[in-house]
Amino acid sequence: MNEIDEMNFPSDFERSRLAALARYDVLDTPREEAFDEIASLAAAICRTPIAVVNFIGESRQFFKAEVGLGVRETPLDSSFCAKALLEEAFLVVPDATIDPRFSCNPLVTGEPNLRFYAGALLKTEDGLPIGTLCVLDFEPRSLDPVQEQALKVLARQTMAALKLRRAAALAEAGQVRHRAIVDSARDYAIIVAGLDGFVTEWSAGAEIIFDLTEDDMIGEPIADIFTGEDRAAGVPQREMSNAVSKGRAIDERWHERRGGERFWASGEMSPLLDGSGRHIGYVKVLRDRTEEHMATEALKTAENRLRQAQEAGGVGLFTLEIEDDILTVTPEMCRLYGLPTKKHYPAAELAARIVPQDRHLITTVALRHRGEVRREVEYRVRIDGTEEVRWIARTGEFELDDEGRPRRFVGVARDVTEQRKTRDALAHSEARYRTLFNAIDDGFCIVEFFDGPHGPLSDYVHVEANPGYERHTGIAEIVGKTIRELDPEGADQWVEIYSEVLRTGVPARFERYFQTAGRHIEVSAARVEPQSLRQVSILFRDIAKRKSAEQALQASEALARENSERVQLALAAGAITGTWLWDLVNDRFVVDEGFANVFGLDPAQGRLGMPLSEVTANVHPDDRDELVKAIEEVIKRGGSYAHQYRVRRSDGRYYWVEANGRVDFGPDGTPRRFPGVLLDAEKRRAVEEERDRATALLRAMNETLEQRVAERTAELMRAEEQLRQAQKMEAVGQLTGGLAHDFNNLLAGVSGSLQLLSIRLSQGRVAEVDKYVVAAQGAVRRAAALTHRLLAFSRRQTLDPKPTDVNALVSGMTDLIQRTVGPGIRVEAVGAANLWSALVDAGQLENALLNLCINARDAMPDGGNITIETANKWIDRSAAWSHDMPEGQYLSLCVTDTGTGMTPDIIGKAFDPFFTTKPLGMGTGLGLSMIYGFAKQSGGQVRIYSEVDQGTTVCIYLPRFHGDVDSEAIDLASSSIPGSQAGETVLVVDDEPSVRMLITDVLEELGYTVIEAADSGAGLKVLQSNVRVDLLVSDVGLPGGMNGRQMADAGMQTRPGLKVLFITGYAENSVIGNGRLEHGMQVLTKPFAVEMLATKVRQLIG
Repeated sequence: MNEIDEMNFPSDFERSRLAALARYDVLDTPREEAFDEIASLAAAICRTPIAVVNFIGESRQFFKAEVGLGVRETPLDSSFCAKALLEEAFLVVPDATIDPRFSCNPLVTGEPNLRFYAGALLKTEDGLPIGTLCVLDFEPRSLDPVQEQALKVLARQTMAALKLRRAAALAEAGQVRHRAIVDSARDYAIIVAGLDGFVTEWSAGAEIIFDLTEDDMIGEPIADIFTGEDRAAGVPQREMSNAVSKGRAIDERWHERRGGERFWASGEMSPLLDGSGRHIGYVKVLRDRTEEHMATEALKTAENRLRQAQEAGGVGLFTLEIEDDILTVTPEMCRLYGLPTKKHYPAAELAARIVPQDRHLITTVALRHRGEVRREVEYRVRIDGTEEVRWIARTGEFELDDEGRPRRFVGVARDVTEQRKTRDALAHSEARYRTLFNAIDDGFCIVEFFDGPHGPLSDYVHVEANPGYERHTGIAEIVGKTIRELDPEGADQWVEIYSEVLRTGVPARFERYFQTAGRHIEVSAARVEPQSLRQVSILFRDIAKRKSAEQALQASEALARENSERVQLALAAGAITGTWLWDLVNDRFVVDEGFANVFGLDPAQGRLGMPLSEVTANVHPDDRDELVKAIEEVIKRGGSYAHQYRVRRSDGRYYWVEANGRVDFGPDGTPRRFPGVLLDAEKRRAVEEERDRATALLRAMNETLEQRVAERTAELMRAEEQLRQAQKMEAVGQLTGGLAHDFNNLLAGVSGSLQLLSIRLSQGRVAEVDKYVVAAQGAVRRAAALTHRLLAFSRRQTLDPKPTDVNALVSGMTDLIQRTVGPGIRVEAVGAANLWSALVDAGQLENALLNLCINARDAMPDGGNITIETANKWIDRSAAWSHDMPEGQYLSLCVTDTGTGMTPDIIGKAFDPFFTTKPLGMGTGLGLSMIYGFAKQSGGQVRIYSEVDQGTTVCIYLPRFHGDVDSEAIDLASSSIPGSQAGETVLVVDDEPSVRMLITDVLEELGYTVIEAADSGAGLKVLQSNVRVDLLVSDVGLPGGMNGRQMADAGMQTRPGLKVLFITGYAENSVIGNGRLEHGMQVLTKPFAVEMLATKVRQLIG
């Protein structure tokens, strides 16, 4: 039983009283200026050292405002105010020491020795007492009637302030709901920057808010979104520093859009961390809050005016004498009515200031004599001589004489103009909210979570929903229903999604197919603040049309990708027979030699250009109309083009070809260029016919089918290899100019050294012979290296994907690249330490590297720098997604130039077949497509990074090979030349006597028995005899009807396991078995060192 119960209050009454107090939500709240001013005014009017605005709880009294007390709450056992609740309206204790109710109170008998108490009850509209406005003194005393009446009036004013406070809280909740629906329909600006403060990501919301595109801002300082004054003051740097040190940096400030327009934004910057928690950048999230900011500023201005009025005595006091109808007023009262400051005014003079429409709210003299006056009323007054109209809230109460007749009317007046404006604005805002809520086409609802049988926050109920909700979801009469009623099976999923939004405050956006409505819906959810409301706002938007458009776009993109990939594969396979570039403006159709040969045209005329009609003259008559129709269609719509037709060649026969290209439009929307390539479709159709014929004969010829398919496949592979060889020769053409000069220099060194060697020997001056021998050998080695490079680029060496040391490959090509790009460009190679190896066709990688360097040279007509770099790369999931490649370990080979650079639009098209920025006739646009196809076939990727006037970097990513790189290098300086160990016999077959003599002399010198043969026929006879042969050393190109490989294969029929060393200056793929050597075979390329010959022989014999 509490203190109040002990005072014999009925239990139902006490419960009602405490419930009424709880509705005002005032206990344990901070001090508020309005209540502090009432307490101060009460102390001043009653001239007491202590005044308290006190609310009586269940077991304690809470002081919302106090003067001279110094505490915020005390228990009820010593409370004067608890006894005041027993009174009707007012309790006065002139001297507590002689009042039996308080004479034993510890606050009276001891510190602070209170003697006097007067309290006016704080009552609700239902008459429930919830506290008092009281004054206390340390001396016995009493209040005069004016003071007592003023205390009662101030008590009612306290309740009015409490009601206004509650109304403001409810209005704020309405504003929160309004903000929720607005926030759901707007996007945030999300900006990501690197550690250097430069923008790396720019969201669509940022584009809308700042009126700046992603292209405008990527790579620009994030400081650019701040105003010039903030940048000068170091605000962006300070914000990034605070984000790191404090976890986040919240700010509200002005920002700038395109063109300098300013807007107020509420934002937050936080550090961006990777998966390991390492700081890698910053994330800035902000919203345009200009309207709210301006409204807040307006509200602050109004509050400042109100506060200034209060500080100047914003509450006016008055006393109206009923008998003579004279008002006694304070200066503040005069100010409120716009009157000169005087102590007394006739009541009629103040009444005259009230606007005519509101005069019915005040009383007449007769009504005042009868005591029939409204205690509280609000009306408007017009300030004399101005257009200003003020709202005045007047509260008063009658004082009665001994006979119970009204003697005077005492009250308080306040200027509530701003409050009325705010109230009207809130009502207008609520009306607008309701209009928007009901009229918005999108579906919208607010749900409120509660703790259900399934646990905390395990269910929610729909508290609001607009008509659009039913249209979009197909669910009617949703308000008041819980999610577990509506969707028992799917409730857990919905609760999980929205409870996460409620818990974290992070908005959610996702798509769902609603079976009830039969459509796709985009759902956006945001938390309704404050979080204690447990509410989430949800917006439903019909995206059926967008889905249809996306599906159509995906289908179109898939078709474009299919055509592009087909052409890229054709590039990689070397299946292109010709290229063209049609200048649509001038009808100038330029073709290369391959195209001219296919169409039977003059190559010279093809390079100069001709009308399309001359080109189509050789198209089969049955195919010509369809071809013209397809061309007209692609010129009309633009984009990619693919068409098959027959064309007559020089032998008079018609062959099938496929044309692939793309029509480009100019800025004015007219078609300008039509580049493309010609593919040999004859073989493809032949393969298809072969497939159909083989299928028809499958049952009858099942045993021979695999053999026939293998033969056909081998034939196609040879044809593709020949076409690929033709493409590689384009790169060779870039080399020949520099190589010719170098070969002449090397031949001059060999020739001169041999001539001087002959002269010195004839003179007997043998002491000087060594330097000429060394010079000649050095020139020969350099010539051999250049030869091997040239053979690799013409694709005549053995090319297989194999473990490759890319650093060594780059180092070996540096001199070659420098000769190709010329002396005006500096070439620098930077190899990473401990670089991983790659399983790759080294020849194709060399070709790709040379092509990239040639492109870099063309981008620097005035000279510059080319940097070739290698590095190990760990591609995580995020990077793999952005690079369009599997995650894992890669090594990168990057070529960087300081040239003209590329725009994002050009970068987006760089890998497209036929796309080129070079002048007409200066390039086919196939180089980067070939590199792209090679990288993809190798399991890697190619990426371009470029800025206009800042240069370009092209990086080839190749998967890491886990294993050792095979090395054929032999350290001759640290080992002696190995010789025969058991008198082994070596058969030497070579049609060049000088080479055969050299090999024979070397091997005999090392202790081997040597048998010589000058052609393949003689060599085969030896192999088919019974003579001992431990090793065959043979040239590849031999007379006698067989080449070296064929002779070796024939000899193995009688000598299985025969070891073979091929010696050749031109190792053709056909000779060594489609680019691969059998076990026990090796190749030695001319010219060679005798040490290498001896080592190879020893390795093979074992």
